[in-house]
Amino acid sequence: MSSTDFSSLKLHADTLQNLMSLGYETMTPIQAQSLPAILAGQDVIAQGKTGSGKTAAFALGLLEKLDVSNLEVQSLVLCPTRELADQVAKEVRRVGRAIPNVKVLTLCGGMPFKPQLGSLEFGAHIVVGTPGRIEEHLRRGALRLAHLNTLVLDEADRMLEMGFQPSLDAIVDQLPDERQTLLFSATFPEGIASIAKRILKKPIRVTVESTHSELTIEQHFYKVRDDANRLQALKLVINAYGQESIVVFCNTKADTQMVADALADEGMTVLALNGDLEQKERDQVLVRFANKSVSVLVATDVAARGLDIDGLDLVVNYHVARDEEVYVHRIGRTGRAGSRGVACSLFSEKEGYKIAILGDYLGTTIEGESLSLLEKAPKKTLKPSMVTLQIDGGKKEKLRPGDILGALTGEGGILGSQVGKIQLFDYRAYVAVHRTVASQALTKLQTDKLKGRNFRVWLIKG
Repeated sequence: MSSTDFSSLKLHADTLQNLMSLGYETMTPIQAQSLPAILAGQDVIAQGKTGSGKTAAFALGLLEKLDVSNLEVQSLVLCPTRELADQVAKEVRRVGRAIPNVKVLTLCGGMPFKPQLGSLEFGAHIVVGTPGRIEEHLRRGALRLAHLNTLVLDEADRMLEMGFQPSLDAIVDQLPDERQTLLFSATFPEGIASIAKRILKKPIRVTVESTHSELTIEQHFYKVRDDANRLQALKLVINAYGQESIVVFCNTKADTQMVADALADEGMTVLALNGDLEQKERDQVLVRFANKSVSVLVATDVAARGLDIDGLDLVVNYHVARDEEVYVHRIGRTGRAGSRGVACSLFSEKEGYKIAILGDYLGTTIEGESLSLLEKAPKKTLKPSMVTLQIDGGKKEKLRPGDILGALTGEGGILGSQVGKIQLFDYRAYVAVHRTVASQALTKLQTDKLKGRNFRVWLIKG
């Protein structure tokens, strides 16, 4: 018997029989690494993408310790969207169908509230839901979690991305201290690290993909003749390597605007980030770039300080960085969480000495590559997948991400998977939606009430 067979685990015989009937014989890597710890009652942080088998892993854990005779909520699974919550509930029911009378209830935003209250009165063993709606049921006293023994955060990075941190904090505050917590996330940004530190106890860390940082950044250096050639080289580099999120670093504020204007003339969605921007403008620029509504951000090092955006596929040094540590910091913004990134640097004859110093620092000899190879790359159009809607109301009006998500995905609305980042400020909020459903989403927010009132909503263009 292999150690990756489900039969090697201490599972109930009926559950094993059911897994066999579902075609579950050999565990996926994330299941093989996490299930022994989950079944032993330990807290687990598991990093793995959708389709890795994580749902079955935590479903088996919470079902194995379930007391069916006690019709109290024993497990809570939090998901970023209604569609994911529905999928998770369906999988929990499938995996647990050998256990009689298991009651799984979904509580999500965008669905009528009253029927959910009625369902809660009849009790449930396992609740799967979105943070905003779960928080609301807790606040109203309709959902009681005194008997909870397992908390699961599924796609935790996406929940933070959508602005659910305050709701997660409010929910965790009402849970028993003595519980098992399982956190699943495709990426592991700083926000996840801090929430894990706060709510998990001595967790086992499981990662199913390679995250060797030294192998994840592909570096290129291109020699340019003059400033006109530098601008042309930049366009070639972006066309050859750019996909969705590109940062171009310039050494001066004037260059950021000049470069942004030149790229905009090529039809790219591009914004400049420099010290001349007021805080409100800076916030909007960062929001739109982080939520994938803008493809290219042209920035100075000072303006980009604190810029922490996952999923950058390309960093370009329009000029060589002023020192080696700045160079490493710049390119380190790509190739995160095991994904591959590209860093390209443009340098002239005059900057040759900087390149020599950088080569010594990196322990290599840097040779300038020929731009002629990039000229052969087929011309492509960089079109962001998302657009940004601005809502003329924010935290001061008690707006929460769940209110916005619920309004967008309610009756006649769009799918939760078509909603991107939701970011709230004191007097305004931003939500990214897929470009294909922009007008539908805009109409929905303009006509539906948020917190019992209508807010001005518009699409940010340009």
